Amino acid sequence: MMGEKEQKKTEFFTVKEVSGRTGLSVSTLRYYDSEGLTPQITRNSGGVRQYTQEDVCWLELICCLKHSGMALEDIRRFMGLCLGGEETAEERREILLEQRKLIGRKIEQLQCSLKLIECKLEHYKEVGVFHFGEP
Repeated sequence: MMGEKEQKKTEFFTVKEVSGRTGLSVSTLRYYDSEGLTPQITRNSGGVRQYTQEDVCWLELICCLKHSGMALEDIRRFMGLCLGGEETAEERREILLEQRKLIGRKIEQLQCSLKLIECKLEHYKEVGVFHFGEP
């Protein structure tokens, strides 16, 4: 009928589809589920995981935190706080601020390493030698 609100049907993705979207292997997705990192994932009547677009965004955040060096135990805690809603927002903010500091320090260390490698490469370029084990 006209005037009635159309009800949106939630689109679900299979674990294989989510693997393709996120770049995570199917076994990693299952592991994250078994480790409690994705407690919001639902299953259909056959027990098959059903992912929503929101779940994909959740997984992208997990990947971001993992790639930034956060331990899975800390990610699990953070994601649990996310489920806590607004009352955990300040605690989550503090965790992210600390992670940002750690990332900044890691970037500084990597920049120093890059600088040293570039210096070494320049040295080899100048002497024209890249031979190992020659007398």
